Amino acid sequence: MISQILSKTEDLMKKSIEKFKSELQTIRTGRASITLVEGIEVECYNSKMTLNQVANFNIVEGKIIEIRPWDVSVIANIEKAILKSSLGLTPVNDGKMIKLTVPSLTDERRQELIKKVNKIAETYRVSIRNDRRLAMEEIKKALKDKKISEDDEKKAEGQLQKLTENYIKKVDEFLDVKVKEITE
Repeated sequence: MISQILSKTEDLMKKSIEKFKSELQTIRTGRASITLVEGIEVECYNSKMTLNQVANFNIVEGKIIEIRPWDVSVIANIEKAILKSSLGLTPVNDGKMIKLTVPSLTDERRQELIKKVNKIAETYRVSIRNDRRLAMEEIKKALKDKKISEDDEKKAEGQLQKLTENYIKKVDEFLDVKVKEITE
């Protein structure tokens, strides 16, 4: 019973970490990264598709993202989608491919991004703590229903606390890496 609760809780915490990692990847750090653009939705072929479904990417000199559509007829749509996105980058279209130059960050922008990633990290820490709280409620209910003993409850609470601390530590580690990326 307890192992099921802990396993389910750990799965939820793992999902939170994965979402946190993918959210951090979408934040521009002054370095060109394919993850900045691959999820942009492009209107083409009478539907919406992500950019990675209609083009190849290449990073040049660490600052330029080259986007080469498989079908040149969608290049204008890709350009529009990039302009509409929250990236704040201006595409340069040469008819065959689009180039995006990722500018270096100003000190002010770095500070804004650090605040933003800290806020995101705190959101995921809260999410992990909520997962712990829900698991604690299940453990308390199992004790109340006499499905587990008090000793089992105390042991499960300890294991749950270690699990929570481990996943919050992971959030902090990914946060530190992202802050370092921003400040470099």
